[in-house]
Amino acid sequence: MRIASIDIGTNTVLLLVANVDKNGDIQRLAYEQRIPRLGKGVDGSRNLQTDAMQRVIGVLQEYKSIISTFNVEKTVVCGTSAVRDATNRQAFAELVHSHTGFELEVLSGEDEAYWTYRGAISGIPGITKATVVDIGGGSTEITIGNDKTIIDSISLDVGSVRVTERFLKHDPPTHPELEASITLVEDELAKAGRFDFKGSTLVGVAGTATSLAILAQGLKEFSIDAIRNYRLDLDTVYLLFRALRAMPSGEILAQSSFMKGRHDVIVAGVLILREIMAHFKFKEMIVSERGVRYGLVLREWEKNSKS
Repeated sequence: MRIASIDIGTNTVLLLVANVDKNGDIQRLAYEQRIPRLGKGVDGSRNLQTDAMQRVIGVLQEYKSIISTFNVEKTVVCGTSAVRDATNRQAFAELVHSHTGFELEVLSGEDEAYWTYRGAISGIPGITKATVVDIGGGSTEITIGNDKTIIDSISLDVGSVRVTERFLKHDPPTHPELEASITLVEDELAKAGRFDFKGSTLVGVAGTATSLAILAQGLKEFSIDAIRNYRLDLDTVYLLFRALRAMPSGEILAQSSFMKGRHDVIVAGVLILREIMAHFKFKEMIVSERGVRYGLVLREWEKNSKS
């Protein structure tokens, strides 16, 4: 079955076009990412801004053109944290439909966590127990499971854009701003205090994880082969945090072309990851290029298989 999925996040809009075979294995045909930052200002105003919505519409129109070349059987378009939080999400959904014909599905935090987990582990062989962490722009999902079922999951209201807009007012951020950010993240992580992480493999998806994999390897451009299942240890995360927190965002941008659109929020992202790894005692994380868009492809394939 040939399926397209689009993930409209707080910072990014991501496209996957894939074939799924009879065993549920995913073959990537197209993999695109753009950074229109739909969630700009949403944490404070609870509204999607007109210019941000128009930027996303432009990306969706581009993606629609790409999808049209692949003769797909199903296209699914989902919105996550920024859309969930916005009081004008229905107006945005109507705008999306009128300009592209796409029906926008707003995922709950729980569904986002579940399908992110399913997508992430689909690319890592031999997983018996995993903790999948998705640090997005507006929220962070933490999900524990095995190769068949979810054991625990939670969606936390901390993300790279949200924390940056709320606390990191200077460039580079000041020590008090970083301390305030850490306090918020620690308060949110306490909500997952009952989770049993013992024996699980930490898997990181989305922009923060992939950005750090790029930076850790000193890559000037994005390479999907370089980030796929890259192992990032806690010591490296600490080193990257110490380096990035002291850099102006323009200097961060100069490290790699992949940092464009991420350079001004990556400090918050790596702070969140550092706190997760230290708080829950993970020494290493496997970076996955997969996530919710892969999970949604699997969801549609499973629906078709059962019908």
